[in-house]
Amino acid sequence: MRTLTRRQISVFAIVLILLILYPLFVRGSFPLHIMIMVFLFAMMGVAWNIMGGYAGMFSFGQAAFFGIGAYTSSYLLVTYHVSPWIGLLAGGLLAALAAAVIGIPCSNLRGHYFAIASIAFAEIVRIHFNNWKLVGAAEGLTLPILNQSLRNFEFHSSKVPYYYILLGFLIFSLLICSWVSTSRMGFYFRAIKESHDLAKVVGINFVRYRLAAIMISAFLTAIAGTFYAQYILYLDPESVLILPISIQVVLVAMLGGAGSIMGPVIGAAILLPISEGTRVWLGFKGTGIDMIVYGTLIMLISAYHPQGVWGLFSRIGERAPSAAHAAEQSIASAGAGTRDATSASPADRGGEGRSES
Repeated sequence: MRTLTRRQISVFAIVLILLILYPLFVRGSFPLHIMIMVFLFAMMGVAWNIMGGYAGMFSFGQAAFFGIGAYTSSYLLVTYHVSPWIGLLAGGLLAALAAAVIGIPCSNLRGHYFAIASIAFAEIVRIHFNNWKLVGAAEGLTLPILNQSLRNFEFHSSKVPYYYILLGFLIFSLLICSWVSTSRMGFYFRAIKESHDLAKVVGINFVRYRLAAIMISAFLTAIAGTFYAQYILYLDPESVLILPISIQVVLVAMLGGAGSIMGPVIGAAILLPISEGTRVWLGFKGTGIDMIVYGTLIMLISAYHPQGVWGLFSRIGERAPSAAHAAEQSIASAGAGTRDATSASPADRGGEGRSES
């Protein structure tokens, strides 16, 4: 695992400062909404990346964890008046438990078999919630309108507090992903991704680390679900438990660069403005255009640069210093040759002239 260079750290710091200042200079709720959606799917993409990008568990079931987090906090708030912040932790833990329940029997499934199992799990969860009267069944849940405050996790007059809260959640997810990628756990995840059999031979506890990957991913995804419920103040199975959410999360990670820390953030920054823009500007006439663009981008990236956009940026960043270094070396060698030619003594040059004559 390569450590970040000073140049990359400087770029990250500048981008973070710009994001912090963004609401102070950009007015209007729609630009803020777009950025909130970018942060939301970037966070879910980072969560998926821990499981799919590092551990090689290609899942299409993230919507199940997203919905479990949203429903848990919302049900506790509506029924027992539990703080959404406590519901956020409860939803994360419940989603991690559900991930363990599905992860144990599927621990030996690989590749497309695991992907099919994850789709089946998400559909079972959706159908169950769609018929579960305790949580509103198909009608869903409407969250109460409370006094706006950080404690109540509700802000009616502005989207700015939601923006900063979700930015904090995204940074937290990136720190978790960075820790995983540089820890022993991350190296074990990569070993399992490269070869399940070889990982077993060298003594890696295959089931334990696959469970760890899916549980961490589920916990972070459930946090995003709780945020979405508090942001929208309404949820039903067709808004938080549908397959397109899982597909969009996978596309975000794959386009940006699965297996890299910042890849899902780049992917979300590209895809979500397209999705939200076509939805608002074209209305029903734009239905499906975002998926066409998604598919085109994914095909181009898969064909010409499978490492994703972040991998492309990294390669360009590596080429620039190496090209500059090569130019410096060539200039230095040319200068050395010139100095050698001009430093020859007149006698030597004269001797060379006589010998030629």
